[in-house]
Order: sequence, then C-alpha cells, then structure tokens
Amino acid sequence: MNNSLQALVIDDEKQISSLVAQVLVDDGWNVSQATTADEAITKLREQSWALVFCDVVLGGPDGYSVLRHFAEMQPEARFVLMTGHGSAAGALEATSTGAYDYLLKPFSIEDINRISAVIKEQLKTRKKRGKSVEKVSQAYESDLALIGTSAKFVDCLKMVGRVAGTNLPVLITGESGTGKEVVARAIHQRSKRSAHQFVTVNCGAIPTELIESELFGHARGSFTGADRERVGLWEEATGGTLFLDEITETNPLFQVKLLRSLQEGEIRRVGSNKTVKVDVRVIAASNRDIETEVENGRFRQDLMYRLNAVTIHLPPLRERKVDIPLLAVHFANEVVSSVDWTPSFSAQALEVLQNYEWPGNIRELENAVLHAVSLSDDIIYPEHLPTRIRFSGETVQHETKGEPIVSPAIIDTEWRPLADVEHDYVERVLNHTSGNKQAASRILNIDRKTLARIITRKQTGE
Repeated sequence: MNNSLQALVIDDEKQISSLVAQVLVDDGWNVSQATTADEAITKLREQSWALVFCDVVLGGPDGYSVLRHFAEMQPEARFVLMTGHGSAAGALEATSTGAYDYLLKPFSIEDINRISAVIKEQLKTRKKRGKSVEKVSQAYESDLALIGTSAKFVDCLKMVGRVAGTNLPVLITGESGTGKEVVARAIHQRSKRSAHQFVTVNCGAIPTELIESELFGHARGSFTGADRERVGLWEEATGGTLFLDEITETNPLFQVKLLRSLQEGEIRRVGSNKTVKVDVRVIAASNRDIETEVENGRFRQDLMYRLNAVTIHLPPLRERKVDIPLLAVHFANEVVSSVDWTPSFSAQALEVLQNYEWPGNIRELENAVLHAVSLSDDIIYPEHLPTRIRFSGETVQHETKGEPIVSPAIIDTEWRPLADVEHDYVERVLNHTSGNKQAASRILNIDRKTLARIITRKQTGE
C-alpha cells in the first residue's frame, strides 16, 4: 500500500460513505471514514490526507466549514464536496474556497474513479512546495444572479471558482443575455484584485476611431479637441480587472495594439511616445464564435491565444430549463423588493416560461418577469406574460384564478379568423377581471375605447 494514498470520506449517510470508500479501496487508496465535521477536523490534525470526499450537510458544522479547515491546515489535500442539494452558487463557493471538485448526488462510480485517477497522477508528478495558499478576499456581493442547479451551469461556476484566484486572462463566450458580465464580476470579486476596480469596456458600443483613446487615454493636443491629457480605462483599472465585452467587434489595427499591451503589461497613450506600466487582469467576452472570426480574418489568432488562457462558455437559457423557475422567482422578488408583498407564479405560468426558447436568454427572462409583475396582483398567471411568450408555441390547458381555460393558441385544430380568436381572448380576460374593463385594458395593453370597440363587434356579430 502506498502511504501517500491516504483518503478520508466524511458523510453521515452510511450508504454513500461506504460506496465512496469501497471504490477508493478498490483503486488502491487507504481509506478512513468520519461522520461529523468535528470528527473530520480531529483526523485532519492527526494525519495528512491526499484526497477527501466530504458531504455538505453533516448535522452540525457543514462541509464548507471542514473545507476551510483543510484549506488552512492542509492546502495540498484535494477536497471534493458532495451534495444532494447542489447549485451553481454552491459550486462557485466550493471551488473558490479551494475545493477540487463539487459532485451532485446521485453521482456515479465513474465520477469517483475519474477523480481518483487524476489525483494519483498528480501525486506522482507533484513536487514538494512550501508555499502557503494566499487568502482571497471574500468581500463580494452575494446577490449576483448566479442562480441555477442545471449541470451545465454548475460546471461553468466550478470553472469560475477555480480561475478566480489566479491571474490568468479569461475569455467568456456565450449568446447575448447569458450573463457574461455577471460572471466576469464574480471572477473579479473572488480574486486577489477584489479591493480594486472592475472596469467594463463595451468594445461594440465605442466608435472605431475612439476606442484606442477610450482604452489607452491620450496626450494633450494628440487630435482635435484633445485639450488636456486623459487617462484611459486601462489605467483606471490598475490593480484590478478590465472587462473587454464584445472583444470581437474590434478592428485588426486596434487588436495589434491590444496584443502588445497584454504581452508587455504596458500601454501607450494616443499621441505620446512614453509607455506606462499597468498591472491589470484582462477578462474578455464575445457572443460570437471567436475561432470562426479568426478563420474569416476578422480576429487575430495570436490575440485569441493571449486572451483565452482559460475559456468559460455560458450555456443559453434554453439549455438550462430547470433553472428558469429559480431565476423567475429571483427577478420577481427583486422587482418588488421595496413593497410588502411577494409575487408567486402559477404552475401554468412556469410551464409557459419553460416551454419558451428564450432567444434573448436571461436578459429577456428578466424583462418578461418585470412585465408580468407589473400586471399581476399576488399570483402571476400566463396572461400576465408578454404575448410573444404566451403564444410562441402550443401550450397545455391552464387555469386562471381556479377556472380551467384553454389557450387561444390551441382552441381548435383548424385555422380560425383572427377576430374570433381576439373576441374569445378578450372574453377570458374580462372573466379574469370580473368584468373590470379598466383592469382588462391594462392586461391587454390597449385603451378603453379599443376594448369597447372589440366588445361591440362581438355583440353585433361584425
């Protein structure tokens, strides 16, 4: 038995603990077990461990508490948190605190074997290091919309936690509205640079002829209107993080200067011959496929390699449908944070939200929830959602205030005149408002005169 292959399994659920322990024993590890945080911390003081599997919920101090003790006393140990109630935020907290991995129950024997194999290989090649783990500031906002339990988003936030404490440049990719800036801020706030500025530059919103001056600054008299020397956004971010959003919108000439600044750690203001050393971490983002942009000659390959030391791809919301109810509730609570009531979603409204494809991703969901909350009282029903979402596809039967109704999108299998659909929908809205025409007009987003004309047409059969 290799004395360096010491593993500790911490879980008060005997079945899980025995499974993990047996898999590790079969793979050549010398395994001990603990059922509480206190017992685990005692074992921590008594012996060195190469690999630790620890449940989050232990009935007392939790797995994060154990993780913090290991990070302080045995930072070389590879620590794996296990949880049956995992989330993307939990994955981020775990990996940014020092966890090697974050497993969602039920996990497979293959997951344990994968971690075991990687750690054993690392033990073979690892050189002894006397350096201690630097503390990362935890003065970050806990209210970021890093919400979700989907596997893709959890994996994404694991990566965020792992790279946050490094100084590596990061490239964040994903469709518009997926939360690239939110993730960039999460990296900054969990980094050693969190006490300094996070500066955002939207490269697509700045005219080509001005972006160099905005980013690098300019000397007095360098161009018409430059009546004073100006510090650029790159220098403003000194000591902190510079977020270059929509980096693929820049032109090749500017990309050359950007590459030099990244390589040399210095910038030159427009119209100046002097260089200025600047200590900045760069995080870039794009909603385009950057490799395709390189192939088409619109983006420099050497700059791509410089920017994407680590690449984090954010999945679109349509691939995170399990997260939609969580995000919807979060945004609804934010909208009404200043009032005394809390909105809730009917099951039918949540179903409509999950059936929609969300081309605008999280940003579109947030706007849809804002729209719904503004039209609802205490419960959000499908009719409170924007029209494009309600009628984006066939929906199942839903109910309004306890009365089962059928969406106008599927009233008949045959095509029907628009006027008939309009009349039926108006009638259902009036039933919902108990005949209150002012409330019905608000839901329909039409004025009272238009509503009166629709009612009149139905009564006269026109």
